[in-house]
Amino acid sequence: MHFTLADLVTDITQNAVEAGSDEVVLEVNETDKEFRFLVKDNGKGMTEEELKRAIDPFVTDGIKHPNRKVGLGLPFLIQTAQQSGGGWDIKSEKGKGTSVTAWFDTGNVDIPPTGGIPGMFRTILMFDSKAEIILRRKKANGDEYEVCKSELADVIGGFEEVSSLVLLGEYLNSLENDE
Repeated sequence: MHFTLADLVTDITQNAVEAGSDEVVLEVNETDKEFRFLVKDNGKGMTEEELKRAIDPFVTDGIKHPNRKVGLGLPFLIQTAQQSGGGWDIKSEKGKGTSVTAWFDTGNVDIPPTGGIPGMFRTILMFDSKAEIILRRKKANGDEYEVCKSELADVIGGFEEVSSLVLLGEYLNSLENDE
């Protein structure tokens, strides 16, 4: 099970990256009453039947994780959103990509903690993929920012060196905590 909303967002974003996408957009929006995210990719997409199987916790294609008999990423997301007073929506078209949206009532007692947004963003930017990753953030106080993986990699020299990762973490923290 996922401990935080950031864990859920990371899992769904990883699915998008692994779907053969050239571009993945993650939007994380918060208000005083709601935490909402959208993950949109231009990857392989799913047919209506594949989407039905993807949201069934007792089905997996056996390709991504050959020894698993169940796939739980989307089912956990759906369950968590519903039990915390929120909802979800998934749209997918074979060969064109998928978009996953989920929202959570921040006043609901069953909502998991948000988790660390800068750490989540750093993890997502470090996914082993050539896909362009665009992160958009709108905070409850109205502040907004956007970061792009290729631009950050150019500025800090990639994501392989520890010093670059420290700099990336500091930068993301400054964006999130600049009130």
